Amino acid sequence: MPRLRGLPWCQVSEKYSVRGTLLCGLVAFLWCGGYATPLAAQEGLVVRQLRFEGNRALDDLLLAASIATTTSSGFATFPVLRALGLGEKRRLDEQEFLSDVLRLRVYYRIHGYLEAQIDTLVRRTEQDVYITFRIEEGEPVRVRTLEITGLDDVPGGRSVAEDLPLRVGEPHSRIALTATADTIAERLRDRGYPTATVYLDRNAVDSAQRAADLSLRVAAGTPAIIGSIEVAGATSLDTAFVRSLAATDLGRPYRFRDLVASQRNLYRTDLFRFANVGIDTTKFRVGDPIVPLLIQVNEGRFYRARASAGFGTSDCFRGGVGWTARNLFGNGRALDLQANVSKVGVGKPFDWGAGQSWICNQLADDSIGSRRANYTFVATFRKPTFLSSDNRLSASVFSERRSEFKTYLREELGGSVTLTRETSRAMVYNLSYRLAYGGTEANDASFCAYFNACTLEDISRLREKRLLGTVSASATRQRVNNLLDPTRGNLLSAEVTWSSRLLGSSSLTEFTRFIVEGSSYRALGGGAVFATRLRAGLVLSPRVSLANEAGSFLPPEQRFYAGGSDDVRGFARNELGPVVYVIAGDAIVDGEVPDDRVRVVPTGGNTLVVANAELRFPSPVLGRQFRFAAFVDGGTLWQRGGAASLSAAVRVTPGLGIRATTPLGPARLDVAYNPYELERGTLFRTRTDGGLEIYQADYRRSDRGRGRLTWHFSVGYPF
Repeated sequence: MPRLRGLPWCQVSEKYSVRGTLLCGLVAFLWCGGYATPLAAQEGLVVRQLRFEGNRALDDLLLAASIATTTSSGFATFPVLRALGLGEKRRLDEQEFLSDVLRLRVYYRIHGYLEAQIDTLVRRTEQDVYITFRIEEGEPVRVRTLEITGLDDVPGGRSVAEDLPLRVGEPHSRIALTATADTIAERLRDRGYPTATVYLDRNAVDSAQRAADLSLRVAAGTPAIIGSIEVAGATSLDTAFVRSLAATDLGRPYRFRDLVASQRNLYRTDLFRFANVGIDTTKFRVGDPIVPLLIQVNEGRFYRARASAGFGTSDCFRGGVGWTARNLFGNGRALDLQANVSKVGVGKPFDWGAGQSWICNQLADDSIGSRRANYTFVATFRKPTFLSSDNRLSASVFSERRSEFKTYLREELGGSVTLTRETSRAMVYNLSYRLAYGGTEANDASFCAYFNACTLEDISRLREKRLLGTVSASATRQRVNNLLDPTRGNLLSAEVTWSSRLLGSSSLTEFTRFIVEGSSYRALGGGAVFATRLRAGLVLSPRVSLANEAGSFLPPEQRFYAGGSDDVRGFARNELGPVVYVIAGDAIVDGEVPDDRVRVVPTGGNTLVVANAELRFPSPVLGRQFRFAAFVDGGTLWQRGGAASLSAAVRVTPGLGIRATTPLGPARLDVAYNPYELERGTLFRTRTDGGLEIYQADYRRSDRGRGRLTWHFSVGYPF
């Protein structure tokens, strides 16, 4: 029976497992005094500082978690705030502190550093203590050989042993060795071997040569297939329906990932409080080629009502109500009713004058998007399985009014059908057909700039209600540890939308729209996270004729817009990229154009590239409640082709932000520095008949008086 060197009292069984290693580590910590509770409540010196010096292989966070001594909270470490008595004071336990040296030494030995030396530097005052652990890691014992036997009879067994956590030449970490054994066993269970086990055959350490020779023996066991699927706990639901949600079936090879996918399918229906899919151990014996599965469920509530209320700088006040009936017609079918309203306080009929006060004054000059309240009424019928347990089918009817700041207001009535497929590899695919009848209101200058449609007759034609039929296909891969506050992983998505007369669209609303986006998150230690994002979009539209002009007309609601709290934060919402300007005819006196009477009208574009980089790190005071951010945003938005074709101009704006943890997600305040002027564009003057005429072809409004700092407040991370 092999022993772990350096821990002569700690023996491991012949079977090498995570449970055994963790038990060994627990015994080690208890032996070193870890069983005692830190004497935080007893009198003693307050720990004002806890530092580690000389550590390279193991970071400060891991080392701090392995010892009993902890530093006081952020408030307690600042002399100015200390007098107020704020923050938790953690006091020094002398006995635990002496054991911490042993704990660190044991921790380093577990990771292969047998020669690690730990020294301490302690500075004491009458009430406080400042502690520094000085570490000389030394050279680690490295893996000289790693032999894995027992895979010769496994089809494709060589690939099972590829890309393992522990490799030859790396430090002899017992944690990495455990992870290697577990990785091999998990891969075999995904290949049809439900009882696959990995044993530690040899663990020979040559301290003089600082080398370790390791051998793992694999007992794959008997390959098995699914023999039965039983359901326990279903009362109102049909057991045949519950069984249909399983990602495997009778006669298929046993795969552990199918069990995980089955459990995900069950939870995805929102029908269960608890769901578990596993081997029925009361009927299964080791070596059996037939595996009986047991699905255990606890049904949840089938009816749910909800309400919400909120506030945002781009929506003013908003609210919503909803009602969901699950299992309405049996077999998990659901009916969902949802109603939302926004722009409350600034848009008719809920214009309470909030736009004229500090509450929503940012929306005061939005004469298009915030003129009327936005609303959405949606009724959706969902079927949890369609042809496969991985597929969901939903059909919706809707009526809505939606808008974009300073650009457009759209009302439409229609319906959609969507097929969604989720796979065990964190991939989500959507295929949707949507048909809607509606019209779009936009600033007259937008139509005039893009299509030379400056007369009321031409503008009215572009505003007419018409059919819009689209087919959309999208793919999303989510591999992050937390969707609301990710610290590791990445998100990738791509979407294409096609509108054509073949789908029911009118001749003025034909286009093909592409957009891709990728985000990455990397933990840097100490709670810091480095997040990046790249987003790009392209729209293609055919040339059509209007007002004796020919060009590629793209509806305002299908264009790209940039600038605001979620992309390039140095710009106000939608003000990055092409803009035009509008001024009332009577505002121009003696040829002078007063800048304060000129309105900015973002027109959007058909080509977009935006990149973001953000460093997020905890505040030194109340680090769990507050985080800071330093970011750099950059991007470009332009219009290809047509009378308003613009060249790409890349804009880069840096900034700082603070985030506060709330039950709804992080509330954030960002301030960005913008060294740029607004883009040059056409200045339109309104005529007495309500139409527009070009007053100046190359105009730029001066915004120096507004300062170079742009402020944004919102809830949730920008990406």
